[in-house]
Amino acid sequence: MRLTGVSPESGGTGLTVRTTLANPSTRPGLRLPGRVDLVAGAVDVPVFHVRLGLVSTVEPDDPEAPRRLVQFHQAQVAEALLLRAGQARSIPFEFPLPWETPVTTLGGTPLLSLRMGLRTEVAIEPALDQGAMVPVFVHPLPTQQQVLAALDALGFRVRQAGLVDGRLPAVDQALPLHQRWGFWVGPLYAGPITELEVIFVANSAGIEVILWCDRRLALAGITHTSISRFRSWHAGADQRDWVTTVDGWLREAINRHAAAASHADWSAPITHSAHVSRSPDEPIPPGFGLGGTAGGAGVGGGGGDGT
Repeated sequence: MRLTGVSPESGGTGLTVRTTLANPSTRPGLRLPGRVDLVAGAVDVPVFHVRLGLVSTVEPDDPEAPRRLVQFHQAQVAEALLLRAGQARSIPFEFPLPWETPVTTLGGTPLLSLRMGLRTEVAIEPALDQGAMVPVFVHPLPTQQQVLAALDALGFRVRQAGLVDGRLPAVDQALPLHQRWGFWVGPLYAGPITELEVIFVANSAGIEVILWCDRRLALAGITHTSISRFRSWHAGADQRDWVTTVDGWLREAINRHAAAASHADWSAPITHSAHVSRSPDEPIPPGFGLGGTAGGAGVGGGGGDGT
């Protein structure tokens, strides 16, 4: 399947920009192959650079502010060049996706609340021609998929998935945003908590899983939120009992949540309290990770796992 983004003729120069992806389906940490085709019109066109950027709609920290379109990652694929009148130029690329790239497809179905595109930026005088955006479908990493499947097996159901502007405090992140998964709480866990949000922060060695637990007392208008963090490596993910692992994480997080809430003064609103299960700066063993190209074969690399 080939998807193409085409720009209108830009700035009176007659330049046409066409971006094609060999395969729009990918995963975080892989490379997205494709090409940018430039065709000059009746005049010479000096091009200063060609860049690609991942673009998606992001929710601001302020709940009253509108959602906005953000380009959160970019890479240059060509430096300055001169296109003579009528000349065509094809620029192949393998666009690297960050490990923290948000997931937009779950179980083979695109998330309606979260769409992503690859935008081509061609710098010409006097303005930038940004062309059309090509849709990109990002599937979960194997470790992310295992956690999501385990939550489903434990009775949790995805309520929403969206991007939030800003970095998480005390969390090592590469991107200026993060993805939050909201779940309807499974019946077995519905007493101590009423809401669960899950945040994945991935790198080449593994994933950090942040469980954001909340209990709301609707009649009193009171809420208590607690945060627990866990880590697992990519290596050996297919050999791990993920239902038992995630159940253990949930029970530990809920126990912390209940312990913190038991000391709270429920006559007044309560702010966030963080309960960290490990040092946020735990070093990553070198030499571990995934390899390959979008649409390519499996997982490579290795390492231990930890909590």
